[in-house]
Amino acid sequence: MFDQQIYVQRRSRLTQQMKSGVALFLGNMESPMNYRDNTYRYRQDSTFLYFFGLDFPGLAGVIDFDSGREYIFGNDVDIDDIIWMGPQVPLRDNALRSGVSETAPLEKLEEFLSGVVRQGRRVHFLPPYRGENKLWLDQLLGLSPARQSGYASVELIRAVVALRSVKEPCEIEELKRACATGYEMHLTVMKMARPGVREQEIAGIMEGIAVAGGGMPSFPVILTQNGETLHNHNHSQRLQKGRLVLTDAGAESLLHYASDFTRTVPVGGKFSPKQREIYEIVLAANNRARELIRPGVPFLSIHLEACEVIAAGLKELGLMKGDVKEAVRQGAHALFFPHGLGHMLGLDAHDMEDLGQIYVGFDEEIRPSTQFGTAALRLGRRLEPGFVVTDEPGIYFIPALIDQWERNKTNAEFICFDKVNEYRDFGGIRLEDNILVTETGAEIIGQRVPVDPGEVERIVLENQ
Repeated sequence: MFDQQIYVQRRSRLTQQMKSGVALFLGNMESPMNYRDNTYRYRQDSTFLYFFGLDFPGLAGVIDFDSGREYIFGNDVDIDDIIWMGPQVPLRDNALRSGVSETAPLEKLEEFLSGVVRQGRRVHFLPPYRGENKLWLDQLLGLSPARQSGYASVELIRAVVALRSVKEPCEIEELKRACATGYEMHLTVMKMARPGVREQEIAGIMEGIAVAGGGMPSFPVILTQNGETLHNHNHSQRLQKGRLVLTDAGAESLLHYASDFTRTVPVGGKFSPKQREIYEIVLAANNRARELIRPGVPFLSIHLEACEVIAAGLKELGLMKGDVKEAVRQGAHALFFPHGLGHMLGLDAHDMEDLGQIYVGFDEEIRPSTQFGTAALRLGRRLEPGFVVTDEPGIYFIPALIDQWERNKTNAEFICFDKVNEYRDFGGIRLEDNILVTETGAEIIGQRVPVDPGEVERIVLENQ
């Protein structure tokens, strides 16, 4: 946990933003893997961690905005718990670590909330994403899971997003720790990118590095020679010389702050001329986006600038044609780059996505696009100092999408389909860094994972 005052100040700032009522923060329960006592590795709810810091199951936090009182509801351990888990810290002592002095048994929570409702006051809650908590919320407030999203507090969502979006110095230090572990994970891929090595072997070692770093992978490892599939979790192949292996992976720090990097590596240590040309375009888009990241700039505009870099590079190679800016306006680049440039990063790899991307990545000024490709952008609003974002352009050759666009003559005035079809077996390239928005610009968090194509080739070749 951070220092007690960090959590006290966070809850105080939240109380200043909220007008009245009571906020209910449900912690996560244990989740059975295949029977009750064999559970998945425990992961606390990120917003609960942000305001209370307590990283174990069976808790709920309450903030009364009218009285200023704060509570932790949970149960103390019994002798059976001690037998299986060893001596445990009493609930009251744990609550005091986060600056909360009032505790009560978990069974008293329903009675407490019923009293709030009888007083005509609102119970603010965030949209639940786990089935256990949806059922728990039904029990506590009488709201069936189907109705809960409609009753989630937009006021509380907006207040939480405003606070969590701007990272404090202690959070930046945790992100650096997560990035240091992520660096080692990706360097390991480069060292293991030898023909014949199983993808699963590399992915397993990467997961082990994450766990050894104190946390766990921040999301399931994406490692594949079929990089044209954006979220490819299939690790069934053996590496083949001359192919590209795309790896999108990160680690959590001990306090659950996430890193999220992507690198694309030539198996055997040498990019083909065609691969190197595409790689250089993606790298140019990545570097250009980082140059543009600064306070006050809409991330949507940076995304579109990266799209123009990609379209211009592809035009130079004969894969696209026509006016570059108009091609991007029409969405022609999305044949090759069908996702967004990046997203928020923090306690979640896609930070606060459980609260609703419309609140996290957009505002009344900048709304999501409906255009294919740009519609997948998770962050469009103006950047502020303290935001942490990913910068992850890519170029992919997806045969099914190429066929669909060619058949329908989609953006045919900008796409050279004969040339594109020469790349059908290419795969994909994505390059992703984690970026802190500073007062005057941006900086990569921690040491940059090797990305220069010559350096990447050298690392791979030295370990053949």
